[in-house]
Amino acid sequence: MRLHIGGTEGRTGWTIVNAVPGPGVDYVGDCSELDAFDDGSVEEIYASHVLEHLSYVGQLPRALVGFRRVLRSGGRAMISVPDFEVICRLFVEPQRTPAERYHLMRIAFGGQTDEYDFHCVGLTFEFLSGLMAAAGFERIERLEEFGLFEDSSSQRFRGVLISLNLIAYR
Repeated sequence: MRLHIGGTEGRTGWTIVNAVPGPGVDYVGDCSELDAFDDGSVEEIYASHVLEHLSYVGQLPRALVGFRRVLRSGGRAMISVPDFEVICRLFVEPQRTPAERYHLMRIAFGGQTDEYDFHCVGLTFEFLSGLMAAAGFERIERLEEFGLFEDSSSQRFRGVLISLNLIAYR
């Protein structure tokens, strides 16, 4: 089994888990509560731009522990989040217009268009890989892009990749 957490795009071989019901959503639930899935029952998890919606105090660590729990030995979690470090660097560049800064602010803190579009945490490689290691993941690698789904994992601002993409192995 492969879980696409936060997904909406159906794809053969992937089970879609989303907090909001919709076409193609196989399981409605919060990504920090994967109780419906047995220990070691999942080969891969893909979660693009969902973990930043969780509080770093409780929900995010719980979600990562849950990801590791449901993954089989040798399984992998593919995680994409807005790269807070890159966004901050872009934000303070003197050539940015007010409109560009506003856009970057919305990437950092969420578009806030509905109750699910708020970001609770800014994640960097250092922070996210540390949280993943604390959850028990053994090997954590950074990569440029996944190219699996039409989502935010390849999102760019003025040609600069603003997504932090990691693979973590159980």
